[in-house]
Amino acid sequence: MAITLIDPGGLPEIGAYRQVAVATGSKLVFVAGQVAWDAEGRVVGAGDLAAQVEQCYLNVATALTGIGGSFDDVAKLTVYVTDWTPDKMPPFMEGVARAAAKLGAAPAPPATLVGVAALDVPEHLVEVEATAVLD
Repeated sequence: MAITLIDPGGLPEIGAYRQVAVATGSKLVFVAGQVAWDAEGRVVGAGDLAAQVEQCYLNVATALTGIGGSFDDVAKLTVYVTDWTPDKMPPFMEGVARAAAKLGAAPAPPATLVGVAALDVPEHLVEVEATAVLD
């Protein structure tokens, strides 16, 4: 595995993600922002943030699997959530937990969450992009 996730001393342990990813691999992978679409392009979980977060994370995993990687290879996530307010954190984390259960591990690389006014279509509540490193 080319990624080691750590929380260095002097920084808070967030729990939802690690503060630093150390990459030792040689192949950089940039996964386009994934939204809550199924393989046929249908919206999954309309109006349900947890369901959409889960689908986005699973789509990132599917993209990585398609090139011989996995979520364990993710060095950094950037997450865009429409109309973000702190009260959305519980359903957001529920979606992450559901994806983690399906992936067999907690997807916890360093992450940035950005509140945005809107995404590509009104039904999309969240978009997740990833940078990964493979050996």
